[in-house]
Amino acid sequence: MTLAYLTTPLLGIIDTAVVGQLGNAALLGGLAAGAIVFDVVFNTFNSLRSSTTGLVAQAHGRDDAQEERSILIRSLAVSAGVGGVLILLAAGIAALGVWFINPEPAVAEAMRVYIGIRMLAAPLTLMNFSILGYVLGRGEGRLGLCLQVVLNGSNIALSILLGLVLGWGLEGVAWGTVGGELVGILAGGAILARRFGKTPRPALSRIFDMAAMLRMLALNRDIMVRSFALLAAFALFTRQGAQLGTLTLAANAVLLNFLLVAGYFLDGFATAAEQLAGRAIGARYAPAFRKAVWLTALWGFALAAGATAIFLVFGETFVAFVTTAPGVREVASAYLPWAAFIAISGVLAFEMDGIFIGATWSRDMRNMMLLSFAAYIACLFWLGAAFGNHGLWAALHIFLIVRGLSLAAILPKRARAAFA
Repeated sequence: MTLAYLTTPLLGIIDTAVVGQLGNAALLGGLAAGAIVFDVVFNTFNSLRSSTTGLVAQAHGRDDAQEERSILIRSLAVSAGVGGVLILLAAGIAALGVWFINPEPAVAEAMRVYIGIRMLAAPLTLMNFSILGYVLGRGEGRLGLCLQVVLNGSNIALSILLGLVLGWGLEGVAWGTVGGELVGILAGGAILARRFGKTPRPALSRIFDMAAMLRMLALNRDIMVRSFALLAAFALFTRQGAQLGTLTLAANAVLLNFLLVAGYFLDGFATAAEQLAGRAIGARYAPAFRKAVWLTALWGFALAAGATAIFLVFGETFVAFVTTAPGVREVASAYLPWAAFIAISGVLAFEMDGIFIGATWSRDMRNMMLLSFAAYIACLFWLGAAFGNHGLWAALHIFLIVRGLSLAAILPKRARAAFA
């Protein structure tokens, strides 16, 4: 899954390169601004993937294949419904995005065009989240990788074909995304149809059981609140950095890529934790749960330590590669150690998120996120006022550490109750 997650930034790089070949700064700005809007929208509804993974993993642990299939169908139904609503709201979402970002008129127009086309893929995108959640819940990481490669690979190929070869430009890149999501659905659907072809179908009364539907919606609600708080934390970090000047803002943006890169690797272990913990909870087998916690913690910290060492050794080279501005390089170098150690500060939070999602303890995850966010806001303004950008980075580290430790503190109690 680490390899699968790494295909996502590659897609963004290719889309940017395709539009960049057109030589129109407004189109490139529209793509970048529109991508921000979709990051917010789809990161919010990525809860559909997480909740499906946890629920399927538990059903898999109980060896309840009928419930696994029922969960998938429920998730697909919710995804299609939410995606349809997003299509209807596309114009309003584009207007809200233009208002918030406040770009120049040409950029705003390109942004509206891009959002209007790409939002047509909303149901497909969310349904692909559901299929990926089902696959990961069963621990089929290789299949998940294949599906992501097919989806993102076809997206890249179609964006190049439509955007450059056929000359559709920005519209071609947007339609390429729609086509890529469609190919992903067809590939995933074909695999699932073959898998389910000879098995009995679950009854409709079981699929649309009200208690099961409400549980799924509650999980999605809690994970969405957690995602909103996480997005808000990084938005506030960026905003406070902007108050310290353009150079500081630009340097922080460069250094946050360290967390982005580390996050793609740590997310792989978080996904493993989701499946292993959920399976153990479903089977009501405490030794497997304890082993999942310790193994993902051990490997997560080992990987985080390795990433930190690489960032410390090659960080200056990375900064020089990302930006040629001497002022930005100088400021980024001053805060490089803060960014290098962000993987170690965040690894426990990543792992605990995976454990709690797999166990479907979403209310605890939501509450501890809100607690951590409150501590973060207090530290951000207090330490920021006292120590400037050093204070902002310290607050970000505290946020990640409090998230991990607060969840780890209540883990034993939740585990005892689950396996009583």
